Amino acid sequence: MIISKCPLRVSLAGGSTDLIEFVDTYGYGSVISFPIDVYTYISLSKNLNSVYRINYSETEEVTDVNLIKNDIAREVIKYFDLPPVTAVFNSDIPTSGSGLATSSSYTIAFISAVDKLLNLNLSQFDMCKLALEIEHKFNPLTGYQDTYGCGIGGLKRLHFYREIVKLNGLDSITLNKFNMYLVNSNQVRKSNKVLSSINLEKSKDLIELVDELQRKIVFKDSSGICDVLNDGWEKKKKTSSLISNEKINELDKRFLLDNSIKGVKLCGAGNGGYFFILSDSVIKDKNFMKIDIENIGVVSKNF
Repeated sequence: MIISKCPLRVSLAGGSTDLIEFVDTYGYGSVISFPIDVYTYISLSKNLNSVYRINYSETEEVTDVNLIKNDIAREVIKYFDLPPVTAVFNSDIPTSGSGLATSSSYTIAFISAVDKLLNLNLSQFDMCKLALEIEHKFNPLTGYQDTYGCGIGGLKRLHFYREIVKLNGLDSITLNKFNMYLVNSNQVRKSNKVLSSINLEKSKDLIELVDELQRKIVFKDSSGICDVLNDGWEKKKKTSSLISNEKINELDKRFLLDNSIKGVKLCGAGNGGYFFILSDSVIKDKNFMKIDIENIGVVSKNF
């Protein structure tokens, strides 16, 4: 049996500029992000019979790969033309509509498991590139940032051109001085509905924030990092009326009144999922899940 794990990701600035439509329209997008120490897992093993077994929130047993309902399993198995296998999906947290790129994380983890099974020796970058290609078969609104944000470790800036992705690592020492948390909004949404409503013209301002955030990181300006994070969240809300809602606004106001919280943004497309929090204090609240930057990326092992 092979077990692979891939981190989820948090983006700090530039979300929406990684959408294919944005990059096709303006020629360039960019995001600063990092994977977190919260994971999805795929266990993969060959079967001795002719049945594909896929276990997630449902259990599927089919003899024809085209009948697999789980999009990730079906498309990865088809791409690699795998014989009958058993694949089991697991995660550290509830991931539906999380805003943490769950689908991309699972897709990379599945590819990594297949890579180990077939001894392909793909690089993490190649896995991320392939994962994006495969995801686009069932979700064409998946942004460029998600797979690369999950599968490659460390704080980094991602640069998106038409069909080309480049990245450069950033020093995380200043960000690591904060206590970082996720807070679940307990709002589940379909990201595609939000993403399809984004005003691309209003999203252009977010590129300048990515440049500004990189400067704050390079010059180790901790208060400046928080300012950019907060400014980006305010600008993000203006790109679509679907990004926020009554519950999101209530949590926003709560965070604003907490003097220990220095930076805040909603992860992912918006309208639900997890908030990302920067604090200069330890927050002893069961609803605040402590996270750290993950520096390894996707990995797989034989058992």
